[in-house]
Amino acid sequence: MNTLPTDTRPALSILTEQERMFQEAVRDFADAEIAPRVMKMDEAAQMDASLLPQLFEMGIMGIEIPEEFGGTGADFFTSVLIVEALSRVDPSVATLVDVQNTLVINALLRWGSDELKAHYLPQLASDKIGAYALSEAGSGSDAFALTCRATEDGDDWVIEGHKLWITNGSEAELFIVFATVDPSAGYKGITAFVIEKDSDGFSIGKKEDKLGIRASSTTELIFNKVRVPARNVLGEVGKGYRTAIETLNEGRIGIGAQMLGLAQGALDHTLRYTQEREQFGRSISSFQGVQFQLAEMATEIEAARLMVYNAARLKDAGQPFLTQAAMAKLYASEMAQRVASMCVDLHGGYGFTKEYPVEKLYRDAKIGTIYEGTSNMQKQTIAKALMR
Repeated sequence: MNTLPTDTRPALSILTEQERMFQEAVRDFADAEIAPRVMKMDEAAQMDASLLPQLFEMGIMGIEIPEEFGGTGADFFTSVLIVEALSRVDPSVATLVDVQNTLVINALLRWGSDELKAHYLPQLASDKIGAYALSEAGSGSDAFALTCRATEDGDDWVIEGHKLWITNGSEAELFIVFATVDPSAGYKGITAFVIEKDSDGFSIGKKEDKLGIRASSTTELIFNKVRVPARNVLGEVGKGYRTAIETLNEGRIGIGAQMLGLAQGALDHTLRYTQEREQFGRSISSFQGVQFQLAEMATEIEAARLMVYNAARLKDAGQPFLTQAAMAKLYASEMAQRVASMCVDLHGGYGFTKEYPVEKLYRDAKIGTIYEGTSNMQKQTIAKALMR
């Protein structure tokens, strides 16, 4: 029951031909290769390892990496299109791709030294998965209340502490880790480091058992006197807060794209179901009440699409996009929950079972208002911009 019907969206004139072709190729791949694995991965709470090489072969694990480093050499907007296309079929796979592109690669491209870029970008483009490690037990919305400590020791830094809720933790071999070099300096002590999985003293801890996006791993990271060479500092010592803030601002657009694709997938499934399901001698899609609900969902999805696309275009154009990114994430994530819930309702009792994919998409939608900045944090960002 996971095969999606022919997409019902109108042609998008705001996409270039190259963007449209890439998006369609990824959509076809998702329908053919990901859709048959979705429910099994969700039940096992584990990504199908055979999918990972295919994601690299498609060129979607290094979308913004320059061609000289083995990447696709596309722009941020293309990353957003790909995340949307994958989320339509499985938001878990989209999350893995999203973190790789909008957080890990984005941070390295912007803040990495020439040496770091030359060393790590080819790996991320070819076969290495990355993770972004900021959150801790006491630092969620207060992202800079870090206790993970970095101490300078000769030409190295020594990292000690724990990280929680790290996406891609099970699959990643490369981690961007934020630690404080001076707790008394507050956010001005935060520094970003690039750490490899096989570093002595580094280990993966507890894997979370989650409500949704279950195939996307979320883990604890443990640092027991992990030595990191000074060359692996990402950006400047004490300026890690800028790396975190600016990267997450861009990452929120990616979350908007995830929720957009999820909602579109739920609607596509529901359009097919309502046309096939008969009550009182006719398809339920012929009832005006159902038609109005479908129309409302399609309108909300299109509104979210325009907000997400606009924020991504602004980012690529070098224009201010902070407020637009917050608005896109806020609206798209809350919209996805509304749409997924309505889609379950329209499936009736079937929607409450795992036989139909809207049940999973409903569970997957919940995380959108939480990670990479809760809805309340997005509202705070928007309100501050209004009051300037």
